[in-house]
Amino acid sequence: MAETLEEPPTLLSTIGEEIIRIIAPVSACMLLVVLLVSVLSSSSSSDAPPTIVFSADSETGSSTWDKLKDALLSSIAFVATVTLLTFLLVLLFYFRCTSFLKYYMAFSSFIVLAILGGEITLFLIDKFSIPVDSVTFFILLFNFSVVGVMAVFLSRMAIVITQSYLVLIGVLVAYWFTMLPEWTTWALLIAMALYDLAAVLLPGGPLRLLVELAMSRDEEIPALVYEARPVDQHTASNRRIWRSSGVSSNGDLVQESLPETRLVVAEEAVVSEVTAPLISSANVDHHRQENSVDGIGLGESGAIKLGLGDFIFYSVLVGRAALYDFMTVYACYLAIIAGLGITLLLLAFYRRALPALPVSILLGVLFYVLTRVLLEMFVVQCSTNLLMF
Repeated sequence: MAETLEEPPTLLSTIGEEIIRIIAPVSACMLLVVLLVSVLSSSSSSDAPPTIVFSADSETGSSTWDKLKDALLSSIAFVATVTLLTFLLVLLFYFRCTSFLKYYMAFSSFIVLAILGGEITLFLIDKFSIPVDSVTFFILLFNFSVVGVMAVFLSRMAIVITQSYLVLIGVLVAYWFTMLPEWTTWALLIAMALYDLAAVLLPGGPLRLLVELAMSRDEEIPALVYEARPVDQHTASNRRIWRSSGVSSNGDLVQESLPETRLVVAEEAVVSEVTAPLISSANVDHHRQENSVDGIGLGESGAIKLGLGDFIFYSVLVGRAALYDFMTVYACYLAIIAGLGITLLLLAFYRRALPALPVSILLGVLFYVLTRVLLEMFVVQCSTNLLMF
């Protein structure tokens, strides 16, 4: 009887599975934001949340120049605030205030789940006329928020629970960002994409300084980062990290998390790291791997990590598109996923950590404009003339 040999996984299937493990939660986050926007914005004028009514009418009657000026000023102020806070984060981390940062992030997560999540839940209760008393509501909301903080920061729980809470935090924050005026939203998205590009790639960028400091200390940065499961549990002996020099790992978790808009690939390490690109042959000479140039270390399997800020701004883009129509939602979603795939390919080519916002956001904004200006007109003309395609 001939012995059947198990075929090794192909390169395409391995890469595809890795990409799907990060695309699936991103898609789920965007879908939930679109559903929330569609349900709550479809309310009558008397039942709609006041913030939504304000965001829809705040730019009414203003000229195009006034809208553009206000949008630019708001986005510049927001990016400046984020930059200052990130440098403050670097300073606190430099002075080893890691415990303070961890508890601050936990408190921020509790505020998001309890206050922002609670208000959205009240909107949904009012929308669907769900009978619930206030005491039960506050008890359930408090327990839900505490469990979320513990799952993300303070204790080890099942990875599915941690991933679900991270996606939910992204949904809640993204929904409130969709309440901004339209011009402000688009200007903010473009500004954050440019900020992410500069903060990660420039030598003095705050995110780059923060990560390099963590690398030099072999410490973990408290941050909201989504981690996908490793592709293959049996080969999870290698580690994927962005290193400044090709040195061997010591079995500790060198880089676990990154700031909001950082894309990195990491795994638990047992043997020395390798610095081969993501798209490479599995039978690479081990000696060559150990002595390769600086860059992102890549093994045969691993867990992709994506900052929660990327989830938020991806979802803000499709949520804003959902306020117009679903044709733009489809176009923006495909553009974002394509941009994320391009980022992963660039990650494999350049062998270093890259910002995940710029390509996806710029493609999403471009596709939104093209769909709203060109594709919608084409589809409407086809429909009115009874043309099928």
